[in-house]
Amino acid sequence: MKKVALSEANQFPFWRRPIFLLFLMAAALPLSFSTWSALLNNFVVDVAAFDGVKIGWLHTVREIPGFLAIGVILIIIFVREQLLALLSLVTLSAATAVVAWFPTYQGILITTIISSVGFHYFETINTSLQLQWLDKRKAPQMIGWILAIGSGASLAAYLFVIFGWRLMGWSYDSLYVAAGGATLIVTLYCIIAFPQFESPNPQNKKMVLRARYWLYYCLQFMSGARRQIFVVFAAFMMVERFGFEVHEVTAIFIINFVMNIVCAPIMGKAVEVFGERNALIFEYVGLTMVFLAYGGIYFFGWGAILAVCLYILDHLFFALAFALKTYFQKICDPSDIAPTAAVSFTINHIAAVFLPALLGYLWIVSPAAVFCLAAAMALASLGLSLMIPRRPFPGNETIFSKAVT
Repeated sequence: MKKVALSEANQFPFWRRPIFLLFLMAAALPLSFSTWSALLNNFVVDVAAFDGVKIGWLHTVREIPGFLAIGVILIIIFVREQLLALLSLVTLSAATAVVAWFPTYQGILITTIISSVGFHYFETINTSLQLQWLDKRKAPQMIGWILAIGSGASLAAYLFVIFGWRLMGWSYDSLYVAAGGATLIVTLYCIIAFPQFESPNPQNKKMVLRARYWLYYCLQFMSGARRQIFVVFAAFMMVERFGFEVHEVTAIFIINFVMNIVCAPIMGKAVEVFGERNALIFEYVGLTMVFLAYGGIYFFGWGAILAVCLYILDHLFFALAFALKTYFQKICDPSDIAPTAAVSFTINHIAAVFLPALLGYLWIVSPAAVFCLAAAMALASLGLSLMIPRRPFPGNETIFSKAVT
């Protein structure tokens, strides 16, 4: 790839600028990952008779590469971040395409961990590139647009699943192959069409752990633990408790992503106007209430309609999590972005490595207890978010910093 400085790249036509590459990569990932997610719960129940324990172990295995995302620091010594992001998308697309070729518990575990390497390494590098390439003043709104584009790609993937499954009668194999192929085509275009963009701030290529980032690390840890409960068990509940079929689960996902397409740019503007502190407080209060209501479904026998509404609200609240990215962007040394993206991804996945498997056993005993635990985690995150200053910057990372807010 030809090397081009970011300042020079901004003079290019829009379709060759760094922001457009971020848009394309944001679209490429969900074409595979959203199809995999939409089909997963029904696929594993249909072909491998998964129960709560097996689905817990599957997601534990899926999160191991996220825990090992710190390895990105070693790889970027030899491979530039932009190329590594695109190679990660190639890995994800290939693994997604062959999922249905291995319809056993062991086979599903293997394809899942390979696709997870691609997914988590891409997300690590993508976070780094966003924070390096986007101006701090515009970052919240631009990340909101990136999220909206990813949601649009997810919507396209889910509509494709419904069309292929319900109207065309396609098999799991056909859907997975088509999804992986679509991501591969977009990724190959990105490799060919874009030069290598050079950030003005060379990145540290060693592990960075700084005491002044402690609040960011804590928020990342709690975010990873809390999110696993949503990702693993919220959709699984729809299938196990209410008997939702593939097209019904996918329809819920479609509603989620239509809402994200509309709301994500608005959320980005809200973070820009009201600040990361207020955005995260709002998110964690909402998530606490949603998780308590999930528990109420099992305690009081509330029905499927409420469960669907809660799932949609849950997804919207989680969309605000990008405020954590822009909080870090405001407090960090610019050369720390890439290594800290890797470190924070590992921290985010510490609980993810063991929590799904352990909670799979708790799920067998009491699904409500799983969601009550998630509510407690959301409350802990709320407490941490109150420590974010109203105007974060280097030297003013928390309300306890010496700098005056």
